[in-house]
Amino acid sequence: MGTRLTILIGAFALAYALLGYRFYDVQVSQGDFYGAQASTINIISGNLIPTRGSVYFTDKDGGQIPAALNKEHPVAYVVPNEITDPAGVADFLSKIVEDKDYDEILSIVSKEDDPYEPLIDRPTDEQASTIENSGFEGVYVGTGLDRFYPFGDKGSHLLGFASTNDSFWLGQYGVENYYNQLLGGVPGEAKGDRLKQPKHGQDLYLTIDANIQTQAENILENLILDYRGVGGTVIVAEPNTGKILAMASYPNFNPNSYSEFDIGTFLNPAVESVYEPGSIFKVVTMSSALDAGAVTPETTYYDSGELTLNGHTIRNWDLKSHGTVTMTNVIEKSLNTGAAFAESQLGHDNFYEYLQKFGFKDKTELDLPGEVTGSLLPLEQDVRDINFATASFGQGISVTPIRLITAISAIANGGELMRPYINSANRPQKVRRVISEKASDEIVEIMVSAVDKAFVARIEGYSVAGKTGTAQVPGVSGGKYTDEVINTYVGFAPAYDPKLIVLIRLDKPYGAPLAGLTVVPAFREMAEFVINYYNIPPDRIDIE
Repeated sequence: MGTRLTILIGAFALAYALLGYRFYDVQVSQGDFYGAQASTINIISGNLIPTRGSVYFTDKDGGQIPAALNKEHPVAYVVPNEITDPAGVADFLSKIVEDKDYDEILSIVSKEDDPYEPLIDRPTDEQASTIENSGFEGVYVGTGLDRFYPFGDKGSHLLGFASTNDSFWLGQYGVENYYNQLLGGVPGEAKGDRLKQPKHGQDLYLTIDANIQTQAENILENLILDYRGVGGTVIVAEPNTGKILAMASYPNFNPNSYSEFDIGTFLNPAVESVYEPGSIFKVVTMSSALDAGAVTPETTYYDSGELTLNGHTIRNWDLKSHGTVTMTNVIEKSLNTGAAFAESQLGHDNFYEYLQKFGFKDKTELDLPGEVTGSLLPLEQDVRDINFATASFGQGISVTPIRLITAISAIANGGELMRPYINSANRPQKVRRVISEKASDEIVEIMVSAVDKAFVARIEGYSVAGKTGTAQVPGVSGGKYTDEVINTYVGFAPAYDPKLIVLIRLDKPYGAPLAGLTVVPAFREMAEFVINYYNIPPDRIDIE
């Protein structure tokens, strides 16, 4: 009995010793190998990659329209440690895989203890079908994920693009970059046999209306085509809230095939380019002078057609003298000398302070990456009368399109500077008051009169306020102005209770036509579309 018990105890002891050794071998001696193998398997299966959130546009009824989403694509791969016939697999695959010969494939499929080797990132349907039906062990077709943009090049600067590797998504440009953490989530982690689940990304809902965005893109494309411009921008917004309804720029790109485009195309001109705005800036100057009480709409001055300051002569765009005119006439006739007069009555220091209040020294903080600020350097580093005079009508200083429409929105909405936004989860945010409601009412009345008399931007049944800008483009060195121009128009309607504001900019149209011939008709087309789309009721009875 004692001998048998001793043998039994010894047998159990030996078994436990062998089992303990096996545990040691797996967890300690070969722990790194098996841990790496488990991690690789989790990577292959996609367990560590968080699902990226989708991006949605909207419509007037609150519908959610996908603008960026994930789309599966086939991936051909091998698991070498499952392959029992390396030579047969290599011979089979060498006839399918175009960029690898027999010897290279044989080397891949013959690797010991290798759980994964990619073969074809996006096999054709024929390639995938042939591999799936091969009958070879260790040869598979799985799935990977692409980012897909249903609108193609529409809204490309807004959206940007995103790509993924084995563990994370990377958003580039646009909201894909700005909201990358929200959309992309947090990758999981695999340490040996321990798996930390990924935190999946959240969906993003934009204020961009898909129908308004498409119309803006079409209008801009036609404008570029008709006038052979080199670039342009259209922004549609709500002046009372700062909500952006559309933002289109040219040249654009297709985020589904972003590698085919020059990197410079990815920059968003609406927030990442500056330019001299020209005469549109006169309403900023005039509203500031009205707010300060330096002038009234009825204040007069004598326009001789030119003004000489510091040895430089300013002339009106039409090269004419208009005699005694009011401040209302200055905007109606877009007189350079009149803007300079209003600035001189306001005073240089006060003028500069108003430009700061309007935000021309700051970013708008729109939720898009890469925003830059314009420049007021001539008013800071070369304090001469001529520089303040030219700045009064938008030459010598620079702005971004998003800052310009935000500033004019403050004129439109009663004097409040609003922060623009495109994430619908945000709420309207007042930055500060820049002019009084009284000054706002006065400049709006003047702008409506200018539209009515120029006629081109008028919309039957609606009061429309707006201003053109035809700005000369400075030379490359920043010196003498060229013969090229940038045309801009900003207008809003209904003028006394604005529901929309539109900025249209056209860069270097062929032959340097005036803005009234290019961007003003485009504004009217865009504004009429939004008015009809939202069924905005008319606010006036037109009398011819």
